Amino acid sequence: MPFICLMYWVNYLDRSNLTNAYVSGLKEDLQMYGTELNQINSVFYVGYTVSQIPNNLILQKVSPQKYLALSMVCWSFLTLGLSFVTAWRQIMAIRFFLGIFESATFVGSHYVMGSWYNSHEIGKRTAVFAASGVAGNLFSGFLQGAIYRNLNGLNGRAGWRWLFIIDFLITIPIAVLGYFVFPGHPEAINSRFMSPEEKQMATDRLPQPLIKRGNLGWSLIRRVLSSWEIYALSFLAALAGDTEMFADNGILNLYLKYLGTYSVEMINYIPTAVYAIALVSILLCSWYADYFQKSGGRWHVGAFLASTAIISGAIMLKPPSISAKLFALFLNGVQLGYRGVLFAWANDIMRRDDAKRGIVISMMNAMTITFYIFWTLLFYNTEQQPMWREGSIAMIATGICTYFSLGSVVLLERRDATGDLTVLEGRSNASDTDQDVENIQNQMGKTIDVV
Repeated sequence: MPFICLMYWVNYLDRSNLTNAYVSGLKEDLQMYGTELNQINSVFYVGYTVSQIPNNLILQKVSPQKYLALSMVCWSFLTLGLSFVTAWRQIMAIRFFLGIFESATFVGSHYVMGSWYNSHEIGKRTAVFAASGVAGNLFSGFLQGAIYRNLNGLNGRAGWRWLFIIDFLITIPIAVLGYFVFPGHPEAINSRFMSPEEKQMATDRLPQPLIKRGNLGWSLIRRVLSSWEIYALSFLAALAGDTEMFADNGILNLYLKYLGTYSVEMINYIPTAVYAIALVSILLCSWYADYFQKSGGRWHVGAFLASTAIISGAIMLKPPSISAKLFALFLNGVQLGYRGVLFAWANDIMRRDDAKRGIVISMMNAMTITFYIFWTLLFYNTEQQPMWREGSIAMIATGICTYFSLGSVVLLERRDATGDLTVLEGRSNASDTDQDVENIQNQMGKTIDVV
């Protein structure tokens, strides 16, 4: 957990630094007065999206310890390259390749966590993991503000250029740490700090998947395409991602810059409150979903956050004052609370098919980013400020659709649970002992959300 949390923290630090740089002089230095920022972000997510499934397929065969550390080294040097750009199209090219290497972090970490932790443990771990990414957003604002105040103009370099250099210096040591301490996958533990007895104990406590890591081929494609999870969970993930759009697109940063009443430092500092709210939301939502897991805690959280998305969109659509608009943008930070809950839920649903789980988790994130690419250009681009009317309408519509998507996932999961219980009852009658029934339940290793 320490390594993947640090990796995700620096992943988001590197990813969010572009918006912080944009409002700290990059826009003026590179003459980005149109939708260039949105185009750059969209190209980043193209690279990020097309690499999702390939990265998780690679992790089926290659040690996560080595692959994730190598990915970090690659994206750190690309981040360093952003410090030397002289045109916004150069940023676009670099960010495309950044997306390719950074995409291994989120889906790869969720795949590994789903392999190490059982259904009673994974919710809290995914919450801590998701919170570490949000902490990267939060830290980036403070970092850029401090850099602008103390380093702007040092050795003839603008403050926003120093941000990318410092991000590089932070990332490299974490990559080296991961190579030496990260244990990898339970089936191929590479940690130098775990004894053989500890490795055995770590794996003995886990429910064994019926289909294990590395079993690739046409049967995997057939299982994935014929399953409801690839469609329903991916669509729900895309909707959940679209309810975060005010926060993810740095709308508050852009709005504060538009108002023209705040210093560069404050434009970077004030939006960190959005990520502080998001961090609290992640921890509280995941705690609730875990504690009330058997009574439907996961979909309760989803329904609550669909409601807050509608509220923030409605306020942004017709804000009675600047303060109300700022409240709506801060409120949108709570939407990030569903990241940990949804992926913990998905890991639990597909626990018995390790290979399929890796593909579906990748597709969930790929769908989220695919929607993000064109959703940003259509509804949240910089030319729509200061009102973002189209984005506000899209936020309301997305929140409404989330209710229906949640309902479909719950019903499909209940259907599968009914089928599993029917099989269990048949085998129970044949075995005729309570101990046999308990053994079968343990093999199933699956907790069902109920309405």
